[in-house]
Amino acid sequence: MAWAACQKDVPLTGAELKPATPYTIDIPPGFPEMNIPADNPTTVEGIALGRKLFYDKILSRNNVQSCASCHNQANAFSDNGRIFSIGADGSIGNRNSQALINLGFNRHFFWDGRSKTLEEQALEPVKNPIEMHQSWATAAAKINAQPDYVTDFKAAFGYEKIDSTMVAKALAQFMRTMISSNSRFDKYARHEINLTPSELNGFVIFNTERGDCFHCHNLDGGYLLTDNLFHNNGLDSEFTDLGLGAITGDPYDDGKFLTPTLRNIALSAPYMHDGRFATLEAAINHYNFGGEASLTVDPLMKHVGTGLNLSAQERADLLAFLNTLTDEEFIQDARFSAPE
Repeated sequence: MAWAACQKDVPLTGAELKPATPYTIDIPPGFPEMNIPADNPTTVEGIALGRKLFYDKILSRNNVQSCASCHNQANAFSDNGRIFSIGADGSIGNRNSQALINLGFNRHFFWDGRSKTLEEQALEPVKNPIEMHQSWATAAAKINAQPDYVTDFKAAFGYEKIDSTMVAKALAQFMRTMISSNSRFDKYARHEINLTPSELNGFVIFNTERGDCFHCHNLDGGYLLTDNLFHNNGLDSEFTDLGLGAITGDPYDDGKFLTPTLRNIALSAPYMHDGRFATLEAAINHYNFGGEASLTVDPLMKHVGTGLNLSAQERADLLAFLNTLTDEEFIQDARFSAPE
C-alpha cells in the first residue's frame, strides 16, 4: 500500500495499449450470480497474471513462500493437512488455512470476516508478519524489477508501474475462476448418476433436523454449502480466539466464525478454525455428542448438551454423503495448477 501512496500510475493510451481480452466466468447451474467489481473486470490476461502470482514466491519476504505454499490444489487449496500453516520466517499461524473454493460467491473472507472482497483478502497475507512478512512497498519494487511482470501487468491493466492494488486485482481474478461444481453430489443433482442408499440416507440426515447440518451449510442460495454467515457452533464454553467478536468489538459476536463450504471437505482436514478435529468422523462426533454451551452459542445449535444421538450407521451414512462432495476434476484442473 505504501508503494501506491508514493507512485502515481498513469494508464497507457492509444497505440501503446492493447485492451485486455474480456473473459466470462461460466457460472454452474444452481449457483448464484457472482458479484464482480466494476473496477476489476475479469480478463484472460488478468487471470493468467493472477495464476502466475499465486504460485510465485516473490511475494514473500525471503522468496521462500507463495500463496500456493499454504493452499495446495490436491488438498482443495488448503494446507496439506497441517493444523496451522508455517510462515516465511518459520512462524506458526494461529488459525487453520481455509480451502479456496468458490470464493467469487462469498460475501466475507477469513474466519473472522475481516475482509469484504477478494481484492481486500488478497492484500492481507503478504504484509502479515506470520505469513509472507513483506511490506507491499518491497513486494512492488521486486515485481517492478522483473521485465516479464512489467509486460504482464501492462497487458492486464495497461499500467507501466505495478502496485499492491493491481497485484490484488490479478489474484482476485484468478481466484474467482476456481469454481468447484462437478462432484458426485453435483452429478446426482443434475440427474446424471444415482447415489448409493447410504449416501442418500446421509443426504436426508444432512438436509433435515435429524442431522441439523443444512441450517448453516444450506443449498438455498445455490449449491455453495455455506450460508456465508458467522456462527458459534459450540466448540468452547470460553474463548481463546474471539473470532468475529475481535473484529466488531461486540461481545455477542465472540466465538463466532465464518461458515466454511463443505465442498471437497474430505480433502481439507483438519477441521474448524483451529484445526482441532483431525478427521471428518471427529467433526461429526462433535455435533453428535452435544458440543459446549456458552453465552453466544448459536440458537441453531439446538442439541448442545444432549447431542444429535445419531446411530453408528447414521453417522456412517452422513460421512458417506460428505464424501460425495469431493470434486476430483477441481483438484486436477490444469487451469488452477502452477504455470509451466
